[in-house]
Amino acid sequence: MSVNKVILIGNVGKEPDVRYLDSGVAVATFSLATTERGYTLQNGTQVPDRTEWHNIVLWRGLAQTAEKYVHKGDKLYIEGKIRSRSYDDQNGIKRTIVEIFADNMEMLTPRSSAAPASAPAPQPQSVQPQPVVGSDASDDLPF
Repeated sequence: MSVNKVILIGNVGKEPDVRYLDSGVAVATFSLATTERGYTLQNGTQVPDRTEWHNIVLWRGLAQTAEKYVHKGDKLYIEGKIRSRSYDDQNGIKRTIVEIFADNMEMLTPRSSAAPASAPAPQPQSVQPQPVVGSDASDDLPF
């Protein structure tokens, strides 16, 4: 038995690049950054932050969702599997790329902060309770 499962929580590094195959299937790709926070050892040595960049691939409905709602800087939860593929670059050198094929995506950025800055945020309206005149609250008790 083997398991190929990846869970990431990170920030989108660039706007999703969405393409449609001839069959109409959507494919989205973008980078996701995960960061391990730095710390200080007991002897005073500073260990800096460490950021890893992941290539994310979304298919079909997830790709269409990313096209509409995912933007650079958004925080995402990604669950999927790791895949690697090889290709020859322009100079004939064999390259290998590692990608995360997402099965599940959750958007963690609150919707209000994900909205464009040009749109003003709606102001909450407070509702003042109005006293009911001429009613006796004890008449409404069920016992």
